[in-house]
Amino acid sequence: MLTDAQIEEMMGRVRKLELKARRLVRESFSGEYLSSFRGQGLDFDDFREYQHGDEVRFIDWNVTARMDQPFVRKFREERELSVIIAVDVSGSADYGSISLSKREIAAETAAVLGFSALHNGDKVGLLIFAHEPILFIPPEKGSRHLLRMIREILVARPSRPGTSIAEACDFLVRTLRRKSLVFMISDFYSDPLEKPLGKLARKHESIALRVLDPLEARLPKAGKVVMVDPETGFETLVNTGNPNLRMGYEKLMKRQQEGVSAIFKKHGIDSADLLTDGDTLAALHKLLKKRSRRRSG
Repeated sequence: MLTDAQIEEMMGRVRKLELKARRLVRESFSGEYLSSFRGQGLDFDDFREYQHGDEVRFIDWNVTARMDQPFVRKFREERELSVIIAVDVSGSADYGSISLSKREIAAETAAVLGFSALHNGDKVGLLIFAHEPILFIPPEKGSRHLLRMIREILVARPSRPGTSIAEACDFLVRTLRRKSLVFMISDFYSDPLEKPLGKLARKHESIALRVLDPLEARLPKAGKVVMVDPETGFETLVNTGNPNLRMGYEKLMKRQQEGVSAIFKKHGIDSADLLTDGDTLAALHKLLKKRSRRRSG
């Protein structure tokens, strides 16, 4: 049970995320979201003033000349899009060696994607999962609905902290009746992956956002340390001063990440790595630009 102070702190974080996400959507993400995930079966709706980040190809030059300032054409989709954000809140989600944890990165990313979707008239829903699905919020519109989603990401505490991508994928395949756009945010340290992700990608447009921390890829030289698995509680004493151990660990983690990337590629799942010590929004930006170029090309 959260205390009043913890609830107030959490709501402060939600409000900060809302302000940051709205600004990013307004300045850049909205146009890229539109060109990345829409564009099929669009009907002209109206004109509005050009905003930074809008697609230049949507500028209407006749209206622009009459109004003496840039105006773009607005479109509406014949069949609105349902966006599902699936977030891993297992034990490893609370890890972060620099400043933000994986969970906080996931909440920030969900806020940007959610406000982008709402800005373009789409419904947004949420699946929170760990060892099993914990909470499903069906797609709806409205900022209050989205703020509840962000709050749930930050406060969810699974009774079983393990990770099962398979359970999350199976739940989405069974639950979502119509084709949806699914963003799965996780570190993808889970088995099995290939069959569940392949099944999800065949039914829904799927995008993987892999949240990683630098210490997971490369051990620091810190002498003997006790390492604890946050999902199983298993403890082991590791001598990080041993160069062979550090090298072996780095190779093992590189193979794991390459294997997961190969699964994404095999099943046509676009992906981006969001680093807890990096510019996660730049990585998301890059993914949207890549999709936009592919659709317009």
